Order: sequence, then C-alpha cells, then structure tokens
Amino acid sequence: MKCILIDDEELPRVILKQLIGEVPKLELVESFQRPEDALRYLNHHEDIALIFLDVSMPGFNGFEFIQTLKTVPAIILVTAHKDHAVTAFEYDNVVDYLLKPVTGERLRKAVEKASRHYRDNQISQNELGRKQNEYTEGQDLYIQNDKKLVKIDIRDILLIEAKGNYILIKTSSGNYITYSSLKNIESKLPSNIFIRIHRSFLINFSKIVDIQDNSVLINKEVVPVSRRYKPSLLKRLNKL
Repeated sequence: MKCILIDDEELPRVILKQLIGEVPKLELVESFQRPEDALRYLNHHEDIALIFLDVSMPGFNGFEFIQTLKTVPAIILVTAHKDHAVTAFEYDNVVDYLLKPVTGERLRKAVEKASRHYRDNQISQNELGRKQNEYTEGQDLYIQNDKKLVKIDIRDILLIEAKGNYILIKTSSGNYITYSSLKNIESKLPSNIFIRIHRSFLINFSKIVDIQDNSVLINKEVVPVSRRYKPSLLKRLNKL
C-alpha cells in the first residue's frame, strides 16, 4: 500500500519512517512537516491508500485535515496524547490510534487494520458501481401508507427521518409515514443519490441548498449533521 506521513516534528518523522520501512506491504512515497503541503500532494495523487497523521500540529490539527479531504484513505493517527482517542473513532476512515513512542509491533497491527479497511473499501466501491449501473431514470419506490401502496419517484424525495419504528419520507409534493427502519430503506435507495448524515436522517444529496456548521439546508428545512457522518458528507462535495 502506498502511504504518506504527516508530522510537524522531525524526530518522530524519522523514527516512523524507519518503522514503516520495515513493513514489506507499505511503500512510503512522501513525508510532510506541513499538512498544507500534504493536501496539495493528495490533490494530484489519488493512489494513496494510507496516511500516518499526527493529531497535534500548530494551526491545522489532524481532525481538521481529515475534514478537508475530498477522498479519504485509511488514516492511522499518531500522537502523544491519549485524550484524542474518543474523537478519533468518530471518523469512519480512522482505523487505529498510535501513541508515541510507536513500536514496530504496534505499528504492524495498525497496518493490518488498514489493509482490511482498504480491501473492504474496494469491495464497497465495486458495490457502489453496481448499484449506480442498476439505477435507471424514473425508478420508483412503493411504500405502505394508509392500507395502500403508494408510488414515490425517488428523485422527488428530499429527506427521510427515523421516528421510532416508522420513517417519515418528505418529498417535493408531500409527506408519507410508513413502518420501516432507516437502515432498511437506505439499502433500497441508490447510494450515489442518498447519503446518511445523522443516525436519524437520510437525505437526497442533490437537494442540498447549503451547508453551515453541523447542519444542511434541504429545501427550506434545516437538518442536523452528526460528527460521525460529517466526513462522509464533506468527501462527497465537489469543492473549489
């Protein structure tokens, strides 16, 4: 796996370079002192599968770095501070959390997790491509509503909200309540159009008006974005 290393301190960079060099499946292609330089590199190199990332860096910490990435590879955080661990695992692509000084054995265990994440991600991408190919214009969704089946054009769906054992489907023409779970309906919708942004909300990505702090505006409704799902949302954006 091709990887890069980002740490503002020279000595930890040197030590980690040596440890990475002892892992046959890793190819360290670049190391960076400044995260800004790493961002510019990643914008032109989409084949990086893994990033070793320091958390505490002046002016631009590791979590802020992750949130700016359009495509997020596997991340192994490396830090001297234990208190970042809870925040770290709210990010789907953070596969492990190493405390300095890092040992070779601990690094190898982290790399195994990153390898499994990479394989799983490749499978997910293939599945996404299959679903995109299966989706055709005008595809409909049928739901049970008031003892009858109601046809909904999925392109008209704005958002879906979980309400206990029911879900509320809001469309451009009306709202519908039906017995289902959010996970169940998410599996029936094309993932290139819909994205989970909260444990209780699934939205039509194309209907986003704007994004501010931890919320998105869909039509005229403000919908919360949880910290867990925010990186996935930001990754989907075609940002300048």
